[in-house]
Amino acid sequence: MAQIEDIMTIAPVIPVLIINDPAHARPVAEALVAGGLRALEVTLRTPCALEVIAEMAKVDGAVVGAGTVLNGDDLKRSVDAGARFIVSPGLTANVANAARAASVPLLPGTANASDIMRGLDLGLTHFKFFPATAAGGIPALKALSAPFGQARFCPTGGIKAETAAEWLALPSVLCVGGSWLVPAGTPDVTAITARARQATTLAA
Repeated sequence: MAQIEDIMTIAPVIPVLIINDPAHARPVAEALVAGGLRALEVTLRTPCALEVIAEMAKVDGAVVGAGTVLNGDDLKRSVDAGARFIVSPGLTANVANAARAASVPLLPGTANASDIMRGLDLGLTHFKFFPATAAGGIPALKALSAPFGQARFCPTGGIKAETAAEWLALPSVLCVGGSWLVPAGTPDVTAITARARQATTLAA
């Protein structure tokens, strides 16, 4: 089984995807992979999300995960659809234990010290910092990182192409989640690939 750190270090940005049409799944995944972004988070925010995961999982080179996983049932359905990692907006023992039972890497959401301590109690050291901007931005994550030197983060929520590099400069940050790579609507695959290529240089 891959470790969540393996997923987080594939590229500096994990695209956070809300796909409303399964027909867009493969073109979007192919465009992102062509641009160098292989780890893809498909959020369970649309009725077709599991179908999108299944389609994207067929794309050579793509490492597809499920986001907005709220409980064990969401996790099982996502894994059955082909998800290779799980992202949750929060941290619960239910989801953590389900991920452990399914042998699937988990990136749970945290926003404060209590969340991180609960995660550490569950044997976790890698977290999503969410919602990153609303939860206090870079100053908040710097402050949280100080007492938790073993913790590593993927800030997500409110991060833009223009601000991602500032987050990635933090020693505790391995990657960021970005929704700017694939705007809503019919995908422009050329533009998506160009944005993906630019995103791969953010940590340079």
